[in-house]
Amino acid sequence: MDKQRDFVLRTIEERGIKFIRLWFTDVVGTLKSVAIAPAEVEGAFAEGLGFDGSAIEGLTRSFEADVLAHPDPTTFQILPWRGEIDPTARMFCDIMTPDGQPAVADPRNVLKRTLAKAADRGFTFYTHPEIEFYLLKSSKYGKNGPVPVDQAGYFDNVPGGTAHDFRRRSVRMLEDLGISVEFSHHEAGPGQNEIDLRYADALTTADNIMTFRTVIKEVAIEQGVYATFMPKPMSEHPGSGMHTHLSLFEGDTNAFFEAGAQYQLSKTGRQFIAGLLKHAPEITAVTNQFVNSYKRLWGGDEAPSFVCWGHNNRSALIRVPLYKPNKGQSARVEYRAIDSAANPYLAYSLMLAAGLKGIEEGYELPPEAEDNVWGLSDTERRALGYRQLPASLDHAIQYMEESELVAETLGEHVFNYVLLNKRQEWKEYRSQVTPFELDKNLQML
Repeated sequence: MDKQRDFVLRTIEERGIKFIRLWFTDVVGTLKSVAIAPAEVEGAFAEGLGFDGSAIEGLTRSFEADVLAHPDPTTFQILPWRGEIDPTARMFCDIMTPDGQPAVADPRNVLKRTLAKAADRGFTFYTHPEIEFYLLKSSKYGKNGPVPVDQAGYFDNVPGGTAHDFRRRSVRMLEDLGISVEFSHHEAGPGQNEIDLRYADALTTADNIMTFRTVIKEVAIEQGVYATFMPKPMSEHPGSGMHTHLSLFEGDTNAFFEAGAQYQLSKTGRQFIAGLLKHAPEITAVTNQFVNSYKRLWGGDEAPSFVCWGHNNRSALIRVPLYKPNKGQSARVEYRAIDSAANPYLAYSLMLAAGLKGIEEGYELPPEAEDNVWGLSDTERRALGYRQLPASLDHAIQYMEESELVAETLGEHVFNYVLLNKRQEWKEYRSQVTPFELDKNLQML
């Protein structure tokens, strides 16, 4: 760590960095930033940067407001969009109390705690997200809703199209920040795009997702368009998910791989899936944390609505991708419910905790879904034992309130704050009178 700090200080001097942004997130997953001068970096490494945590969503209680932001030197990167005039870098921070303890409400710390529990069992948790978002002509919208930048569809090639230039610029910027990109393409909705990040340990991935969102927003501003990670911005078009591929490694060995087993999936992998399935409804208020998230989950267009798994079955909540011969290291499972607006630190904590619970308790994996789950009747789904994911934020809150797994993983403070925040959002949503109601009822009743 001392060597990394020395590298950061040396790079700041050699590259003429003028500002260093210290980044962290609140409990909802909003990125927070404070800029310090180069002369203050060494002191921030040694003592942290103090601020009033009670002013940040869910971070502290008012009577214990003082917290310290300690920059993580391993996350140092120069921000490419700031240019050469005022070179600026960033580092993610761990939030600490004045007595040197990790702040219980720091989402990054929540994930680090869960990863430490996995490490105690010999596991390293790797994730690979496929991040979808919409490009709109503006953040403003009229009666017909937001206006996308194009009318293209899945994998469409649009010569001279806005999305091509946008993705090319975004990928270059991400690479400049040390974030490796695997794929980028136009998604199914008009103006909808997807960029997939390469596999990394879950903490690095969560940091990368927060950086990714900032890069996408910055490139959009630069190119005169608007980018949104809203789960379902247009009712008639697909929502934006963040399908995430998950795997556990024991040293250099993929714990999900077993040669000769069905789908080459090991007992550990099957128990991990079983844990995710059992606890999926309980974690949905975090993986899908907004009222709008449930418009995506229950709006069709390949979003999962039922708790089941399948081999390469895109209608299932959990998919086991096709096995690549001679590539046992690539064995993984894909969780398809999580959307692009989730707080990745908390969401990945709960996904890992659910999977580990399945391993610890020896959960049995139910039979796989072989058919298109959306095409089945309710009676058929009940007969097959497919439970529903929560149908609304209110429904998800009810599951979360009763969950020992979520309470234990998030910790009391974060658990209570998330519930408080989501109850308030549901209350505000429920109390409104929508245009739908007015159009349907005002003149008729």
